[in-house]
Amino acid sequence: MTTSNLVQGVAAGVPFVALPPATEAPAPLVVTWHLMEPPASEAAMAEAVPMHGLAAWRVYFGLPMSGARLPEGGYEEFYRRAGEDYVLQVMEPVTGQAAAEFPAAVAELRQRFAIADGPIGVAGGSAGSTVALEVLARAEVPIAAAAVVSPVVQLAPAVGRNERFYGSAYPWTDRSRAVADHYDYVNRASELKAELLLVVGEADDVAFREPSAALAGVLGERSKLVTVPGMGHSLTEADEHAAAVDAEFTAWFSDRLRG
Repeated sequence: MTTSNLVQGVAAGVPFVALPPATEAPAPLVVTWHLMEPPASEAAMAEAVPMHGLAAWRVYFGLPMSGARLPEGGYEEFYRRAGEDYVLQVMEPVTGQAAAEFPAAVAELRQRFAIADGPIGVAGGSAGSTVALEVLARAEVPIAAAAVVSPVVQLAPAVGRNERFYGSAYPWTDRSRAVADHYDYVNRASELKAELLLVVGEADDVAFREPSAALAGVLGERSKLVTVPGMGHSLTEADEHAAAVDAEFTAWFSDRLRG
């Protein structure tokens, strides 16, 4: 990590890295969740999308089943679960736990850091974007704005992308279809009250590009859809695509968060 003022810790059981604002005065908060593909950790996400130009606390939460919270058996066990049932053994528990632990983690961050009163920002990439959209929909913490990159706006098409990528068919059941219906934010767009930035890669799979466009169409003026030329699904720290995403996130939150 090249950022010298990085703060590492745990808040209400959630591992995080934080980048403080330049000022010591209370500043707004933006919470971000990483991808399961690169950048696949809180530290890597902070490296790829640091939002240095944003006068706010930028806190990056580690997802459940990643990093220090990998299941017993490590990556081998994680991939076994994903191969057995990605929806019910990975996506549902990861997103559900991350969303459930969010309010307490934010409350602890407010006790530890000089965070300004008022609504916060949330952000995420791919699997982390689903968490950001879910906490936005739950509205348990006041949120002023959200930003997502390579987002899983609809879970079912994302599962289809995995089927094509790995060459295997997912065994849909009534329960997993119900989970996919829940994580369909085009159909749940009315629950997303804050303004939303959606950043997609021009070279990403249609499973991410088309649902993002559909959600932006439903939200209308409450959203902005940005397509990054040449970008695929994942980000590599410090590459041109990550820099483009970082610039979009920074400008978006700078316009919508106030200390």
